[in-house]
Amino acid sequence: MSNHEQHENSHRPVKRSGMSRRQFLSYTLGGAGAFMAAGMSLPMIRFAVDPILKKKSGGTWIKVVEANKLTNEPQEFKFKIHQVDGWYVSDPELTAWISTDDQGKAFALSPVCKHLGCTIAWNTEKNNEYVCPCHNAHYTKDGKNLIVAPKPLDEYDLKIENDWVYLGPIKANTRV
Repeated sequence: MSNHEQHENSHRPVKRSGMSRRQFLSYTLGGAGAFMAAGMSLPMIRFAVDPILKKKSGGTWIKVVEANKLTNEPQEFKFKIHQVDGWYVSDPELTAWISTDDQGKAFALSPVCKHLGCTIAWNTEKNNEYVCPCHNAHYTKDGKNLIVAPKPLDEYDLKIENDWVYLGPIKANTRV
């Protein structure tokens, strides 16, 4: 080997196996950034998903009125329910029209008109019908739609225990 060849070989860059400093820094900074991003986003994801994962409790029954106060004429009764919507907890006041049928069986109707959601009233026109003041929808005592409204009034689940009327969730009208 000549002196000249030896001199040329000494100026060539040394080939290293493994990663360069630049690769090491980019992997380290990328990993640290991903770790910090995950640390910030996981609490936000949990906040959004946690209400969905909570176990749903069964329907609750609300004590509304004494059974001996019910008549054949529908009466308006107000009651409060405890409601949890995700993170929002409230106690809204609801209304039900409760009466007995010809056989003495009690039933409760929702006061929300099926036309556009206004609140109905009983016998305002002295015709023994529920009437919606917004668009003049009419319903029978059992909640059957007569004019304007596309469906009958919704009904509450109802049970009588220890001489008290309890209302449950709203369901489609089963009386008509």
